[in-house]
Amino acid sequence: MNDEYYKLLEVEKTATQEEIKKAYRKMAMKYHPDRNPGDKKAEEMFKKVSEAYEVLSDPQKRQQYDQFGAEGMKQQFGPGGFQWSNFSHAQDADFGDIFGNLGDLFGGLGGIFGAEPRATNQGASLRVRATVTFMEAVNGTEKVISITKPETCPVCGGSGSEPGSKTVNCPKCKGSGRLRIQSFFGIMEQPCSNCAGTGKVAEKPCHECRGEGRVKKSKKLNIKIPGGVDDGSRLKMRGQGEAGIKGGPAGDLYIDIQVKPHELFQREGNNVICEVPISFPKAALGCEVEVPTVQGQMTLKVPAGTQSGRLFRMKGKGIKDLNGYTGDHYVRLIVETPTNLNKDQVELLKKFAESCGEKVHPVADDFMSKVKRFLGKK
Repeated sequence: MNDEYYKLLEVEKTATQEEIKKAYRKMAMKYHPDRNPGDKKAEEMFKKVSEAYEVLSDPQKRQQYDQFGAEGMKQQFGPGGFQWSNFSHAQDADFGDIFGNLGDLFGGLGGIFGAEPRATNQGASLRVRATVTFMEAVNGTEKVISITKPETCPVCGGSGSEPGSKTVNCPKCKGSGRLRIQSFFGIMEQPCSNCAGTGKVAEKPCHECRGEGRVKKSKKLNIKIPGGVDDGSRLKMRGQGEAGIKGGPAGDLYIDIQVKPHELFQREGNNVICEVPISFPKAALGCEVEVPTVQGQMTLKVPAGTQSGRLFRMKGKGIKDLNGYTGDHYVRLIVETPTNLNKDQVELLKKFAESCGEKVHPVADDFMSKVKRFLGKK
């Protein structure tokens, strides 16, 4: 059974192309040499999973592999089937360059690695969580968060050079700022990782940041959370992520909103649902009930004969979202059965029950009719 490549990627033979792509992304990130420096086993596994992906991601090669296995691949594509040397060995190339090159192919670090494309010297984006109450999410609020992140070095201004010193051509890219990488996809270019694509490096690195152009600092940020956000909403603050490398643009900060549950309200989209208990006499005779909403106290008219669980809609009394649309408020009335009755109350209820008959219980009467039909009784 030809399943070695499938086992390497930890997928079934019936896996879709999207599942194979996701599996390779996971395994490549796990075994990439940049994450496992000096680990020969990880390097070898990275080669193997890349080989498996190169074959299984190509429908023609995958079909050949499924039919004839690795030997069939050799016959079809030449000795070795997959030539790792074509993929990994190129002048001035290292594993970091190859991985970045794959990222460029699928849209920067996006596509196969699931992040937005960004410049080589752009700072990384960060993500934090902000917890708010239900009503803070409805009305909007402000939160202050503390975050530690790389900031532009105050000594060198982000250049990485000791003030007064010179910059020289990068020895890795020879001052071009670009590297040419050969892979099984062809020859491609990418920004040089050593100089962040600038072509220049510090002759004398800055004593404060050691040539990186950044230092870690703690910072407090004031976050404005607009009204209408929901649990799981994500806000974006441009330029508030990590500072860029050697003067590059800063990344962004993403704020994931977590909303605490409310003791009265439940949210469904822009609508709010609230359960309100009323007594049996009020439900039978009809009444007016004061109900809480996110917009304040409101009066609800309850008609006589209201059944427990009935849902009333109060139009436009729900939550206003970020686009300006306002939902509704729904009240579910729960008719409460009295407890701890005294003797007089018990006797009164018995007399009431005796006087009712079936005519005052239309729901029960309809239910019993359905039961009789189900049982075949007239």
